[in-house]
Amino acid sequence: MQTLDWIVLISTLLLIVIYGTIQSRGSKNVQDYLKGGNTSKWWTIGLSVMATQASAITFLSTPGQAFNDGMGFVQFYFGLPIAMVVICMVFIPLYHRLKVYTAYEFLENRFDLKTRTLTAILFLIQRGLAAGITIFAPAIILSAVLGWNLLLLNVIIGVLVIIYTVSGGTKAVNVTQKHQMIVIFTGMIIAFCLIIDKLPEGITFSKALDIAGASGKMEVLDFSFNLNNRYTVWSGLIGGTFLMLSYFGTDQSQVQRYLSGKSLKEMQIGMMFNGLLKVPMQFFILLVGVMVFVFYQFNEAPVNFNPTATEVVLNSEYADQYKAIEKAQQDNFLMKKASINEFSKSDGKVHPDVIAKYNAQSDTLRANARRLIDKAGDSQNLKVESNDKDYVFIHFILNNLPRGLIGLLLAVILSAAMSSTSSELNALASTTTMDLYKRNTSEKSETEMVKASRWFTLAWGIIAIGVACVANLAENLIQLVNIIGSIFYGNVLGIFLLAFFFKFVKANAVFTAALITQVLVIGLFLLNEYDIINLPFLWLNFVGCLIVIVIACLIQSLSSNNTTHAAS
Repeated sequence: MQTLDWIVLISTLLLIVIYGTIQSRGSKNVQDYLKGGNTSKWWTIGLSVMATQASAITFLSTPGQAFNDGMGFVQFYFGLPIAMVVICMVFIPLYHRLKVYTAYEFLENRFDLKTRTLTAILFLIQRGLAAGITIFAPAIILSAVLGWNLLLLNVIIGVLVIIYTVSGGTKAVNVTQKHQMIVIFTGMIIAFCLIIDKLPEGITFSKALDIAGASGKMEVLDFSFNLNNRYTVWSGLIGGTFLMLSYFGTDQSQVQRYLSGKSLKEMQIGMMFNGLLKVPMQFFILLVGVMVFVFYQFNEAPVNFNPTATEVVLNSEYADQYKAIEKAQQDNFLMKKASINEFSKSDGKVHPDVIAKYNAQSDTLRANARRLIDKAGDSQNLKVESNDKDYVFIHFILNNLPRGLIGLLLAVILSAAMSSTSSELNALASTTTMDLYKRNTSEKSETEMVKASRWFTLAWGIIAIGVACVANLAENLIQLVNIIGSIFYGNVLGIFLLAFFFKFVKANAVFTAALITQVLVIGLFLLNEYDIINLPFLWLNFVGCLIVIVIACLIQSLSSNNTTHAAS
């Protein structure tokens, strides 16, 4: 990085933090601090909701996901518009009418305090872990690529977020996220245009799509019912709808964004705005990753994009084997490049299978390289991340963008981390304050409640930094966040659906069913991880929701029958 990049990066981040702090000073009561004084317009709500979901993981992992697996990941979001309609028709009017601060307040009105508390705790567990990951994700990647200290990066990102979130609460989160999304959209559009510009002369965007298609990267829709395929139309429409319903309808980090709306109409329009824009945005980010893939068809790529992993294996007994793989990858690249040039000039005379053959050989070589990296790490008692999906886009940025724009793209990544983390800390503090602290202490004044909220925000910020400092990479960061959510979301959504639509079910039945369901869902996830069953994590949202509803109905029916028999 050059001096100009540092100036762009630091000034962008500091301006966001300072602006958010100044614009949101003076919250004297709980409504101002936790609901932003109910002043948010629909566009602020829509952008804030989008920014909460679009963490740094989105902009680091999603292009890498497309680079490796193509556009199919977009199917994950197919349930989002459906969920937005249901939330606007059912959830938002109910929350607005009851004037709740958190989604879980409603559950005490419908059931009892213990059900409200359990659901709030389930949220705090999964969102507390996710907050740490949203800090850790950009930190570990920037650390590996730029050589920055990982722990220091975790602390810097966390502290920047804590400053304005503690200071201004929900309003600070909303006003900063609006500007963070502007930075993010600007940076991604510039990156996309530069990728296209850097393709060889004669390789138009249309031809780039042809090359991507010949390489199997443009297969967007998968209508198969094969559970071995993690992302299909059906998993997106069914599992994705249940995940999005739970995330946007019951997860306080999202609920709090639209509870700050000026009116019911502003809240609903803001959510529909998110529903209409989110899928195209994800499609575009995946397309950026596909274009990065096309770029590396003409420009030699490392056999592994994680520089730390490469350094470890080259300093091990496996160095010669790794160098042999690098040489084979280079030879394969030169032959593939020649074939692609012929394909792009001959209007299809070179069969796409030829290109696919070279890419398959490249995939095999990369897989062999990962195995050597794992062996090298084990031989040195080092934990090394051999899966390099999350490093692809940052590698392209640092090695191919001009000065100044590198700083802007890094600002995009860190802005996304800050925007998502600030929402999470804000929601964690709100839930802790309103669902646990307020309900289990004596009556407090407005000033005392605001002070408590600030302290809880700080505490959760410290916890998130702590989680980030001990976290480890999974196969892909964006999948890791969604896996954590899927373990809890189905159960929580089922509790809310029982509250909305199953009026005969009472509190004890729901509470017992929720405890049983959470154990069963965790068990199903572990059985899938150990290949004992085949149940992709997206389906856990549907299965968890179904299990808690069925068990609660059964328990209530049995309880009612026993009561009837006892009475007779």
